[in-house]
Parts: sequence; structure tokens; C-alpha cells
Amino acid sequence: MIQQIEKRDGRCVFFDVTKIANAIYKAAEASGGHDYQMSMRLALDVADYVDANCPTSTPTVEYVQDAVEKILVESGHARTAKAYILYRNERSRQREMNTRLMKIYEDLTFQSAIENDIKRENANIDGDTAMGTMLKYGSEGAKQFNEMFLLEPHIAKAHREGDIHIHDFDFYTLTTTCTQIDLLKLFDGGFSTGHGFLREPNDIMSYSALACIAIQSNQNDQHGGQSVPNFDYAMAKGVKKSYKKLYKSNLQKCMQLLCGLEDSEEKAEEVMETFLKEYEYVPALSDDDEKIEIQKKVLADYILDKGLIDKTVAFVRDTAEKEVDKQTYQAMEAFIHNLNTMHS
Repeated sequence: MIQQIEKRDGRCVFFDVTKIANAIYKAAEASGGHDYQMSMRLALDVADYVDANCPTSTPTVEYVQDAVEKILVESGHARTAKAYILYRNERSRQREMNTRLMKIYEDLTFQSAIENDIKRENANIDGDTAMGTMLKYGSEGAKQFNEMFLLEPHIAKAHREGDIHIHDFDFYTLTTTCTQIDLLKLFDGGFSTGHGFLREPNDIMSYSALACIAIQSNQNDQHGGQSVPNFDYAMAKGVKKSYKKLYKSNLQKCMQLLCGLEDSEEKAEEVMETFLKEYEYVPALSDDDEKIEIQKKVLADYILDKGLIDKTVAFVRDTAEKEVDKQTYQAMEAFIHNLNTMHS
């Protein structure tokens, strides 16, 4: 004879056939029946069936309930069986509603961040928005899953009772956390965000914009903080490229307006190519006297007046420096603005 029954939480308790009889009687009452003795006889039949057919010595609650449905149907009590099934489903629904996770979901749904600590847990998330609440649904569900399926029981108990704290427990299994993004390596040759390929940037404004895109893209795909350990070195390449562009642009203007040269755009391009091919040199903010003399020497093939050459070089370098300084300032302003306003 059956001695014990296994509850849903794993506990084993004394097997009481009267609880089966009471459940059958409630189902019978719902369908118009009032014979408790019949309910007890059916309960004893259920006990006999379980005793004879259960594959383990201690049946589970679910196995016994399945046996009740089987005995009711086979005994000709179809309406009682239907009422019992509906009652069983309703009880299951109520149990699920009273689980810890469902209670958390209820509070997330019906309470504001002022009333609910969980909604304020992450300062980067507005828990009162639709997507903020949806994110917390997933976060709390992941925590419960990780606690139930991944932790040893004594570790889960210690975490639950506050003896230890597992930081970012919702992302316990999904990804590494907190990334250093090497923009120098990332920008070299361009990169893909997963939604499209971006070419290598060619001026400081592009470097600034793509730095934000890199941070935001990775933030959307990976958990934790994102940082750029070599930000100044990466942006310096953008400044260098911008200065080269501005040097060439101002050289073209100066050759046309100050020196009266025709085809100034082509000649400016030729000068830049000569710098690179013959001297392996690109104009830069850090140019010393030796580099300045290279500029004057190359320009001597296009401008005969030495005084005009000196004026041209001075104008081009000074104007390009002022313009790149302004561009860099604006690029960093945009960078700060984008970081403060973008959502990820």
C-alpha cells in the first residue's frame, strides 16, 4: 500500500486517500453530484491503481492526479472528470501566479519605479518605460533560471539569503562582461556592426561618429560597460587625416588666389603626391623646420617668387591648423553629445 507521496517541491509527505476523495467530491459537486461515499470509493480505486501501476515506490502528485482523471473517465463519470480537469488546471494556474517570479512580474507591471526597488536596480534603465519594464521581465526571469538550473543548492540559498552576492546574475551565462574596444584595430580597414559594413574613417568628424557607433553597437550586443583604452591615440589618426585634407584644400586656394596659378586643384594634388613619393612625407601638425623646408622646396617648382613661397607655406600651415583645431573641438562636442543622448 502507498505510504508517501512526492509533492511538487520535492518533499515527501504521508499519503492521505481522503484528500483524493475530497477533490473528487468537489468536482462532483460542480457538476451536480452530492454522493461523498461514491467519491471515497473512486478514491480507493485510484489508490489501488497507483499502487499497482506506479513505476516508483513513491508516486508524484501529478501521477496521482493523472490516475484520478483515468479512473473517473473509465468509471463513467465523464462530467465529474471534466470538472476535475478544470479544477486541476485552475489550481495549477493559481500556483503559477503565486510563484516568486510571477509576483515579481506583477510588481513590475503594476508598480512605478518609486514603489519598486527592482525597477531602480540599474541606473541606466528607465524602469517605467515599456522597454525598460520588458528588459526587467527578461532580467528577473534569467535570474530565476540561473538560480534553479545552474547554481548548487547551497550557493543559491546563500545568494538568495544575502550571505553572498552574485553581481549581474541575469547575465550569468550569456556573455563575457565589460569590454575594452581597440578603436585603432577596429577602424583599420573598416568594420561591421552586424547590420552593415562601415569604411575606415578619413577625418576627425568620422572618427568621432564611428567611435560612438562602435560603443553603441557593442553595448547592444554584449553585457557590461564599454570603454576605449586608447581613445586619444585613435582620434589622433583622425586629426592627422583631417589636417592633411585641410592642408591640401588651403594649398589649392592659396595657389589660385595668392599665386594666380591655373589648374590649382591638380597642382595641389601633384604637390601632395611629390611629398609622399619623393620624401615619404605627409604634412602634419608636428612638422619641424626640416619638414617645412621640404614644403618650400617642392613649391619652388610651381611658384618662382621665394617671398610668395614663404607666404604660401605660412598661410597654408596656419589656416590648416586653425581649421583642424576647430573641427576637432566640434568632433569632441558631438562625441560627448552622442554618448549622453544615444540609447543602448
